[in-house]
Amino acid sequence: MSKTLLIKNARVLVTMDAQRREIEDGAVFIRDNVIVSVGTTDALPQDADEVIDAAGHVVIPGLVNTHHHMYQSLTRVIPAAQDGELFNWLTNLYPVWANLTGEMVHVSTLTAMAELILSGCTTSSDHLYIYPNDCRLDDSIEAAHTIGMRFHAARGAMSVGRSKGGLPPDSVVEDEAAILKDTQRLIETYHDASRHAMQRIVVAPCSPFSVSRDLMKEAARLARSHGVSLHTHLAENVNDIAYSREKFAMTPAEYAEDCGWVGHDVWHAHCVQLDDAGIGLFARTGTGVAHCPCSNMRLASGIAPVRKMVDAGVPVGLGVDGSASNDGAHMLGEVRQAMLLQRVGFGPDAMTARQALELATLGGAKVLNRDDIGSIAPGMSADVVMFKLDGVGFAGALHDPVAALVFCTPANVNHSVINGKVVVKDGVLRTVDLPVVLERHNRLAEELALA
Repeated sequence: MSKTLLIKNARVLVTMDAQRREIEDGAVFIRDNVIVSVGTTDALPQDADEVIDAAGHVVIPGLVNTHHHMYQSLTRVIPAAQDGELFNWLTNLYPVWANLTGEMVHVSTLTAMAELILSGCTTSSDHLYIYPNDCRLDDSIEAAHTIGMRFHAARGAMSVGRSKGGLPPDSVVEDEAAILKDTQRLIETYHDASRHAMQRIVVAPCSPFSVSRDLMKEAARLARSHGVSLHTHLAENVNDIAYSREKFAMTPAEYAEDCGWVGHDVWHAHCVQLDDAGIGLFARTGTGVAHCPCSNMRLASGIAPVRKMVDAGVPVGLGVDGSASNDGAHMLGEVRQAMLLQRVGFGPDAMTARQALELATLGGAKVLNRDDIGSIAPGMSADVVMFKLDGVGFAGALHDPVAALVFCTPANVNHSVINGKVVVKDGVLRTVDLPVVLERHNRLAEELALA
């Protein structure tokens, strides 16, 4: 039996459809996990199996997080890593992460996803690239299934340790044949290529400074033979550029092209230092970028030229990045920071509130190579989030509720629907007992810090 859900009476419904309609007194009618109709409340069916009264709410498409390292929620604000740039930060944290366990990955993924969901995110990728002890990507996948989040699980990897000129210690790298074998296992076991899929697998060697050229090329071949996406870090800071020039005699963008890492099925995290030639290459090939403003500020990596990228036609989405380089995972907060950081770098009109919101919805969908999420329109996946406007943070801003959502203090959702299911109701996450998860998370984080 199919189940219907009606969201009605929205103060404003932000569709992100082809016309970018914003509908006052808006409504959405959902059957099972698909949006059936969108319009004003009086124009839609008045009855459904479940009804959410969105009076006084801004209703928007679920936000899409294109880059994260969820296990890092266990190692926020580690003192030795609080004030360093990327390579220093990594060097201090690799030895801590070497003690991760499968249980830690599972619990930290639940915590990170809870934080994301409560901040308006309904779809997230996660780049897990370190597999010590009994850790497996399966631990993250099981957590996503439990909490009910749409998930792109990226099988990361590191294979070039310090003894071979890489950045990570040899204790946390893997054999390349084993990496490719496990990646294929994950694709064959979990990847769902169908429309409205809740689970997809991504092939994701960590970075040019932690894997070989051979692995980059073999990973691309493996991904394309199975029709899955590719993801890695690229051009994050000036040291990243220097490493690429020294080791490969190329810019990061040139190296990516040389390895077959451009195309609509590829997205790169950060690209803070992507040059004009690289922007042109990405635009021509449809190669995506995950922009992570909070992390880029935290590590002093610089200001990614997002305005220039978007104007050139590069697909750009937003990412919160790992919780040890952001120390938070508030997706709506990331939207705000994206807007503000472009203004710091390129002027007060470099990015509007609505443009920032578009990066986090349609932009993220395109980066993840999906055409079924990112907007509220008939035939799209039923991922819809609602923010209540009666809090002190929105006082005085109700003349433009959509802009208020981005300009004002980032709020948490009041309701969240993912794949047609109400996952958050009245501000409470319904799929897991969050206090119990957090208690376990904090005990494991203490164990890890003291190991």
